Amino acid sequence: MSKAIARAPSRLHEYYELTKPRVVMLIVFTAIIGMFLAVPGMPPWDKLIWGTLGITLQAAAAAAINQIIDREVDARMARTCGRPLVTGMLSVTESIVFATVIGLAGFAMLWFWVNPFTALLTQLGLVGYAGIYTLWLKRATPQNIVIGGAAGAIPPVLGWVAVTGEVHPHSLILFGIIFAWTPPHYWPLAIARKDEYADAGIPMLPVTHGVEYTLTQILLYTFILFAITLLPFVSGMSGLPYLFGAVALGAVFIGYAWRLKFRPEAGLAMKTFGFSIVYLMGIFMLLLVDHYLPR
Repeated sequence: MSKAIARAPSRLHEYYELTKPRVVMLIVFTAIIGMFLAVPGMPPWDKLIWGTLGITLQAAAAAAINQIIDREVDARMARTCGRPLVTGMLSVTESIVFATVIGLAGFAMLWFWVNPFTALLTQLGLVGYAGIYTLWLKRATPQNIVIGGAAGAIPPVLGWVAVTGEVHPHSLILFGIIFAWTPPHYWPLAIARKDEYADAGIPMLPVTHGVEYTLTQILLYTFILFAITLLPFVSGMSGLPYLFGAVALGAVFIGYAWRLKFRPEAGLAMKTFGFSIVYLMGIFMLLLVDHYLPR
């Protein structure tokens, strides 16, 4: 009995790690910002609470399914070889049951306590990430991150729909920001882990087209991203405080991409990857703060 009790916290930790918590937190963060941006005041508390819980559970289920599918690939990469399915701390059956339960619970919350449209869109995002991206795109094309980025870009739209029940053009701008952000966010990591992806047989862009080509694409996408982040101001969604902040953050991101391309140094790719996360959170925080500032 004492051994079982002692083992319980460890197993809870393994289930927690199965959900890729850092990824899920970023997804939920952008979804919550979408909820606040959808209305002039505060979003309804019931939609905020149940929408957040439902989206969180569905995102966690997608992450768990991703690890179930990718367990053999994960075992061959230093970054992922410590995941619970690889180490044997969780079995495939346990993981499938866990992903199914939390996925269904999240879907039910969204369907009954938010609205069916949000539930269906969230399920579409789950299928897009765990199914289309993980099962097919990731192994089929070096453009996997670009095409599959649509699944990762949908959370702010989900948040918006959870509150309003409709897809507004402003929510699609939020989608576009994350969609354009995904390649320059992930490709620096792919460069740093190029040999691991090659050994695992995953056709990431640095593996198939080389590092120099990938660096050019990263720089190009940071300029595309910079342009898209101006759309909230151009469309009247946000004001000057957002614009100034977005330009500053964008200039720093372009600076990282420029240095990667023309003045590379050891460790810069991972620094760029790390900054890209700070960048996205900064952009969405700027949108939120600007939303509540008097015009």
